[in-house]
Amino acid sequence: MDRRDFLKQLALYTAGVIAAPPVFRFTPELFAAEKGKPEVVVGKGLPYLKIVEQVLEPFGGMVAFVSKGDRVVVKPNIGWDRTVEQGANTHPEVVKALVRMALDAGAKKVQVFDRSCNSARRSYQNSGILSAVNAIKDRRATCSFMDDRKYIPVKIDNGRSLKEWLFYKDALSADCYINVPVAKHHGSARLTMGLKNVMGVIGGRRGKIHMNLGQRIADLNIVIRPDLTVIDATRIMLRNGPSGGNLKDVREIDTVIASTDPVAADAFATTLFGLEPSDIPSTVSACKMGLGEMDLSKIKIVNV
Repeated sequence: MDRRDFLKQLALYTAGVIAAPPVFRFTPELFAAEKGKPEVVVGKGLPYLKIVEQVLEPFGGMVAFVSKGDRVVVKPNIGWDRTVEQGANTHPEVVKALVRMALDAGAKKVQVFDRSCNSARRSYQNSGILSAVNAIKDRRATCSFMDDRKYIPVKIDNGRSLKEWLFYKDALSADCYINVPVAKHHGSARLTMGLKNVMGVIGGRRGKIHMNLGQRIADLNIVIRPDLTVIDATRIMLRNGPSGGNLKDVREIDTVIASTDPVAADAFATTLFGLEPSDIPSTVSACKMGLGEMDLSKIKIVNV
């Protein structure tokens, strides 16, 4: 991935020096050569703070991802005006744990945000995520509403269904991007997990993404490549997603999944619903494009 060149273009574009949108190029062959056998770490139990710490230990802890002075984005799902028990958003304790760990690793700034589907104010408040971040009481950590002025057009060189889309500048320019989706049913995508969580950092008319949804999610993930994906499966929504609302649709399994490969993370999380990775179009499309591994027999799975 030509990320350095891309960030230079991004800086010049936002400064008004150049008129053309930045172009993101992805080289799957280079990515595959740099990456060893994908590793997925699975933790189960309580409290969630401890489980999050444990699933990062095999990677070397948070310091393996965050360096002193880094600007970090922790991107949960805060899409819905739902309570914690309803399972539509990422669990606030999982988010809080990751923010704390990033700060302890020396982050200069940790941003938490999402483009909500329901009212942003109500979603941030009722999800419990806003109060969880504020409870840390550290100026470096913020849970802020997204600014419509910060969406930047990006050309996607290798996109198969999308060639350009609007992305949130703060997500693009982060030194470390931590993807923290909740695992749940989705009426259109069948399941929404790590790959689909990219929808929360794009602008434009998101309804258009739902045409050829699996491939378009994969195309968007060419641009937003998480350094770490942590899937919240502490309670999974089995039906009536993505917004849910009925507690009978939610099953508590107290599970957290971590991986540097978002495709591998999604592939494993799919099995929690009694499905196969091949059942999820976005997983299949992303794997075909070289964005990660979906074959569970080729993925090293570590239980902690």
